[in-house]
Amino acid sequence: MAPVCFSDERAVSVSAERLWKVILDVPAMAKVCAGFVDAVEVEGDGGPGTINTLKLNPAADAGSIYKTRLVACDNASYVIKSEVVETQSKVGKFKSHILESKLEAAGAGSCVAKLKVECELEDGSSLSPEQEKMIVDGYFGMLQMIEAYLVAHPAEYA
Repeated sequence: MAPVCFSDERAVSVSAERLWKVILDVPAMAKVCAGFVDAVEVEGDGGPGTINTLKLNPAADAGSIYKTRLVACDNASYVIKSEVVETQSKVGKFKSHILESKLEAAGAGSCVAKLKVECELEDGSSLSPEQEKMIVDGYFGMLQMIEAYLVAHPAEYA
């Protein structure tokens, strides 16, 4: 079966510039997403090919590891594309899993986060709407943690 592609977007109450700075600061995720991300390992210089491993808190019930490889990063248009290399997922085992995020300014101090997911399950089955929702909610859940951190710490990443 061919990969499935779906997308979603959410409003965020911080500027695209501030949110982008945090997204690029992968080592800060343990602080910014405290209680969800316990530790971070980065292999590479932050450019394409860099492997980022987030070790997740077992209490978060989201698996123990989330490992991605950076495919592309466009600082001018706030677009980042990553391939999920390893993860534990309630959705199932993935043959491929690509995530593309884009931030668009939406006024003073706010933006819209757009997410595009392309994935294929290892067994070739298609994703149900519930499984797609679980994937989207997982990504936007982490985004909400980052947003909450930035709102609580207005001087950081300014």
